[in-house]
Amino acid sequence: MARELPTGTVTFVFTDVEGSTRLLRQLGADAYADALAQHRRALREAFVRHDGVEVDTQGDSFFIAFFTAPAAIAAAAEAQQALAAGPVRVRMGIHTGTPYVTDEGYVGPDVHRAARIAAAGHGGQILVSSSTASLVEGESLRDLGEHRLKDLAAPERIYQLGGEAFPPLTSLQQTNLPIPATPFLGRQRELDEVTALLGSRGGARLLTLTGPAGAGKTRLALQAAAEASGRYPAGVFWVPLAPLRDPKLVLEVAAQALEARDGLADLIADRQLLLILDNFEHLIDAAGELAGLLAACPKLQLLVTSRELLRLPGEQAYPVPPLEAQDATELFTARARAADPRFEPGPIIEQLCSQLDNLPLALELAATRVAVLSPEQLLDRLSKRLDLLKAVRGVDPRQQTLRATIEWSYDLLGEKEQRLFERLSVSRSGCTLDAAEEICEADIDTLQSLIDKSLLRRQGERFWMLETIREYAGERLERQGEAVVLADRHADYFIGLAEVAAGGPDEDVDQARGLNAELDNFRRALDWLVASGDVERELRLATGAFWCLWTLSSLREMHGWLASALERAANADAHLRGKALGAAALAAANLGETEVARAYARESLALARERDDKRQIEWALRVLSFDEPDLDERRRLLHECERLLRELGNDAGLGWVTFLRGMTFVDEGRFDRARETLEQAAALFRELGRRWEATNAEIMVGYALVVAGRHSEARPLLEGALANAVDLASPGSIIEALVLLAAVRMEADAAAATRLLAGVRTFAHEIGHELDPRYEGRLFETTERTAGERLGQQFDAEWEAGSGLALEEAVALALHEE
Repeated sequence: MARELPTGTVTFVFTDVEGSTRLLRQLGADAYADALAQHRRALREAFVRHDGVEVDTQGDSFFIAFFTAPAAIAAAAEAQQALAAGPVRVRMGIHTGTPYVTDEGYVGPDVHRAARIAAAGHGGQILVSSSTASLVEGESLRDLGEHRLKDLAAPERIYQLGGEAFPPLTSLQQTNLPIPATPFLGRQRELDEVTALLGSRGGARLLTLTGPAGAGKTRLALQAAAEASGRYPAGVFWVPLAPLRDPKLVLEVAAQALEARDGLADLIADRQLLLILDNFEHLIDAAGELAGLLAACPKLQLLVTSRELLRLPGEQAYPVPPLEAQDATELFTARARAADPRFEPGPIIEQLCSQLDNLPLALELAATRVAVLSPEQLLDRLSKRLDLLKAVRGVDPRQQTLRATIEWSYDLLGEKEQRLFERLSVSRSGCTLDAAEEICEADIDTLQSLIDKSLLRRQGERFWMLETIREYAGERLERQGEAVVLADRHADYFIGLAEVAAGGPDEDVDQARGLNAELDNFRRALDWLVASGDVERELRLATGAFWCLWTLSSLREMHGWLASALERAANADAHLRGKALGAAALAAANLGETEVARAYARESLALARERDDKRQIEWALRVLSFDEPDLDERRRLLHECERLLRELGNDAGLGWVTFLRGMTFVDEGRFDRARETLEQAAALFRELGRRWEATNAEIMVGYALVVAGRHSEARPLLEGALANAVDLASPGSIIEALVLLAAVRMEADAAAATRLLAGVRTFAHEIGHELDPRYEGRLFETTERTAGERLGQQFDAEWEAGSGLALEEAVALALHEE
């Protein structure tokens, strides 16, 4: 007879066997069945001894309920001790809550939380939630910090029982959802409705949350996505569109969010994924592209926030209403207490919130003033501002209300604060302190004052505004007559920043990495220069920005900037145009547009020869050598490059020419010469402290050895290169090294090699990286074919096991650290 389930405050224990598929493979079916039976006996005996009630058992997993937290902790520790000597490794999660009990068992978020905590652990590890930890005294609990779990919007503080070392927890990874700075309050009805629409059968592939600025569309979308994340095995991704102005770039920016290198639709394909497109209203012309994306990706769902509908077939609209009166009061009170811990709400608060139309942003701005103004004073001042704005015609009433709230906050600023507030609107996606000082003549005290008044925010080293507030500040800047001056100053600053950070093709690719955060400011500066017709400065900015960002951002967008500027700047200074042509040639070559690249390079070469600009001559010749099919002509081009580089004293360029010469030997099948030459390139890069370039060359040395059949020599070299690639966080280099190590592993362990190949395929697909068909791509296919021949029927099982490897596991497998 089943025991009665505990009620009230209950502590849950979830268990799961780690690596069951791998264990089955290692032990064989009979031995695995025996080990699993012993594991079940050990767990049940420990749980029963501590009065645990078995709620459910599925496969290798247990769900146990305990009357007290200490009993759950003791049972879990005893069970792990009993399993320590055996082959089965079990992860456990413990959480205490107050679940609701039905005839079917427990329901409620505490059940899901306990399961998610267990899933984040590793075999042999016991994880404990903060609620359980607070009920246990004298136990050995180690604080592992806060982690994002799959179905939780906010981070969860997790503890580990015992001091044993384990790998990092497997927290939520398939997402870029921002972690909110404050708790999500109210809106339970709206949250339930949106998550239900996302999960409804046969509908809501395109769900659009509409409403005025400040209605809380973004926050509701993010919370609903977090709640529903368990339904999307391929992940949940957020794409902020507010800084974007060109509708043609919507899918490009979405592809960047998913790290898709070669097309968003190709990466998503039939994966079950949720994409959040945030602030779409100014990019409505791109709506048609979303229809095509949905048609190409049958399991994709789109969650869009916009001030207006997209008007696409099948679109499900969800108007986001103002907060309910009780929720609005709760939000205002919580934010007011953050500004003044002594704040106590009174009966006037509901009236104040009503005057603000219960809009979240308006409430948050008003709440920051309670430290200096009473609720009565707030209501009095706010009413006057609202009355003034109601005379405006042709504006949505809700926008009038929000505009009044922002204007009221603006009017509370001193003159110096107002001027800086207006000027900071010139930057998109924020700016650094240096930029604020140089462009806006900012000082630290005034910046701090704007932060304190919630009109400016600081994250890391950047200052930024909510987009609605930035738009209002921009209107004020126009009214003051300073917009043209500030836009010009902004463009000059970013031209200088780009030109100093990136001198040209042989600069260290890592030195300008920090400028990726300025992508939206480069866009804004280019927009201004195009509008003002200043083609030479546009060309300077497009060229400098390319050399800063081409390894980090959308290469197609960078190429678009250059091509557009070059088209308008036909009569630009020959030196400047030649540099831009050289950058455009590299961009086109990497996009596979060989003929376009060669045309750019030839024009750059002609301009450079007219001025006898040896640096630009060499670069144009080098680009022309990339895909030159005549190997004798390629050698001649590289020989000329080498001569010029020696005259110029450009050691980094010599390293690349040596590398390209080595790849020519690879193409000829002269692998000994290829190895010798590529090793020379690697040595040159190491001497220059260019780690990425040296690692790239070492990987290709390994390639030459592998295709020559010299696997024992290749293995230590490739393992070292892989370790360097991981340290550099270079996904492309990691993938190339893993493919080569899989080929090396094939002879001794075809099963491990197959798992590596499958893991590489999954990882490359996830980040949108295409294997070069001339080199590692061809080797991948050959190795996969060999694996199939050697493993026969076992191949599919090994491939499936490898497809589920995390990148860290694939690296460990390649380095024999399983």
